[in-house]
Amino acid sequence: MLVGAAFLFDLRLLGFSKNLPVAGLAKHLLPWSQRGLILIIPSGLLLFITNAQTLGTDFTFWLKIALIAVGALNAWVFHKFIYKIPGVTREEIELPGSSKLSALISISVWIAVVACGRLLAY
Repeated sequence: MLVGAAFLFDLRLLGFSKNLPVAGLAKHLLPWSQRGLILIIPSGLLLFITNAQTLGTDFTFWLKIALIAVGALNAWVFHKFIYKIPGVTREEIELPGSSKLSALISISVWIAVVACGRLLAY
């Protein structure tokens, strides 16, 4: 839920489906990402607890944690600075080029997080 909704939003930022307003899509998709985050944090902690000693020394695990931090920082920067322009409603503006960069970073980071999660099993 987290990654799928984020991907759809990022694809819109990259210019796909220009007929959909970014603000409307954000209002619809981003709550799904938040709900997904609420579900995966406890499940991730429980999975970590079951194998903490091995995961604590696994490079792939720490890479995944670092990538999640980069993804969270990217989302924070986007919502705090790029997508927030004072005095202008979001429907009236053309998003800056930095929004495309943020979307590319987001897509790349979340693909890498999913790949690291799959690699942890091996």
